[in-house]
Amino acid sequence: MESIKRNVLLNPGPSTTTDTVKYAQVVPDICPREQEFAGLMKGLREDILKTVHADPSDYTTVLFCGSGTINIDICLNSLLPENGKVLVIDNGAYSTRAVEICQYYGLPHIDLRFPVDELPDLSVVEQTLNDNPDIKLVHTTHNETGTGILNPIREIGALAHKYGAVFTVDTTSTLAMRPINVYDDNIDFCMASAQKGLMAMTGLSFIIGRTSEIIKSKDYPKRSYYCNLYLQYDYFEKTGEMHFTPPVQTIYATIQALKEYFAEGEEAKWARHTRVFEAIHKGLDELGFKDIIKREWQAGLVVSVRYPDDPNWSFEKVHDYCYERGFTIYPGKISTTNTFRLCALGAIDEEDINDFFKVFKEALNKYNIAIPAVYNV
Repeated sequence: MESIKRNVLLNPGPSTTTDTVKYAQVVPDICPREQEFAGLMKGLREDILKTVHADPSDYTTVLFCGSGTINIDICLNSLLPENGKVLVIDNGAYSTRAVEICQYYGLPHIDLRFPVDELPDLSVVEQTLNDNPDIKLVHTTHNETGTGILNPIREIGALAHKYGAVFTVDTTSTLAMRPINVYDDNIDFCMASAQKGLMAMTGLSFIIGRTSEIIKSKDYPKRSYYCNLYLQYDYFEKTGEMHFTPPVQTIYATIQALKEYFAEGEEAKWARHTRVFEAIHKGLDELGFKDIIKREWQAGLVVSVRYPDDPNWSFEKVHDYCYERGFTIYPGKISTTNTFRLCALGAIDEEDINDFFKVFKEALNKYNIAIPAVYNV
């Protein structure tokens, strides 16, 4: 197997992949309607459940073709009963995206906003649930990758259940990285896409959810054809296939990525991501850069870094210098503050971060950007 040039991606996904995952896509052509391929998808759906310790007698995995946003769309439009309301606990760009989806479908909803650099106030969440008995679905994001803040999903899920609502959580940037247990974390539905924690390829997304709730949703208002959860689930159960054409090569890559996930192990993989995260902080501290979110609130996967107050600072120039040398850094996603992000996703380890900071420091020196970084406040 010929090795492929390795780039270290410090963006929040897609992530750096192994050559074995890349080459898993090089397979004989197959019609995805063959029983052989349906068998592969059946095994994949069952294995994905294991990443969040979900019992197949309670939960199922439903696969979709698309990026991670398709999952939010599907859950919100499919799982809201008639006369129900969605509560979105919103403290970042990806929960705001859920609000926008509600707006586009005309779904009754409450956009419960909190500052992007703060945790949601659980007493306000409970008061909102108490005051609005028609809330039937509560949604939030586990790790807001725009900032790196980790939301208290276990506590939010408990409140949702206390008031009779289904809890859906966007775990796109935590699943198969931070340990998740659907029972302990009070999760009814969670979601991810293959290119994030599983370190596979783009194009395949999936929802893990309570089978009983999916079946119940058969009688809910139909708001989408392609993005209907029950319709896709039912087709899988009857035929073993996706309703529409699946991303064939991506599925092969994801099967290989899952094998590598289980070989590494949940705890060892999280320990590796934590090593990378700590190495990022160490490198930034040594250069005097400041991050946005309190360290104890960070998910351990994304560091959102403030631009220095330096007239020579140019994200584009620093990005391009690093990119040309095999390292990708990523712009921020906070409308009120100029930031860039360094992320601990993918098939990388501490040594990669040490190598990155050598290049990053070279870029700062080349463009006469002060070390330590200058901040006026």
